Amino acid sequence: MDAAPGRPHRILVMILAAIAVLVVAALAVVFSRGEPALLDESTPQGVVQRYSAAVIDGDESAAAAYLTEAARTQCVNFERASTDNLRVTLVSTTERASSADVRVLIVVSNGGGPFGNSEYEMEDVFDLVKTDGKWLIDSAPWQLRVCTNRTVKQ
Repeated sequence: MDAAPGRPHRILVMILAAIAVLVVAALAVVFSRGEPALLDESTPQGVVQRYSAAVIDGDESAAAAYLTEAARTQCVNFERASTDNLRVTLVSTTERASSADVRVLIVVSNGGGPFGNSEYEMEDVFDLVKTDGKWLIDSAPWQLRVCTNRTVKQ
């Protein structure tokens, strides 16, 4: 005896429904990622994360609050790099009693090109010092440097 006439049709519908559920779930994951969780501001990596976000957002006064006095005032012939299409990813942190190094991966995307979007990446280090119990950035990668006393060579 042959299988019921509606049987293959129901199996196909069930397979298609399962695929649709997987696609919807994948899209939900992709679109719900949003911003990364903020790290604790009392840690070196938390300070670097907030500083980098402020620089990328163009909020130099917020970024300057995370800098040592020396880092804020050591700018001569300073020209700020573009932070358009810039991503910063934490690689590692080395923390000591009064200093820390936060290694980051900086990815810069340049739009277009004959073969699509071009990118380059480099690892660099933020140097932090502990001042009055608070972590401050003493030196930042050049792409993420801000300066409160700009003097540009004429």
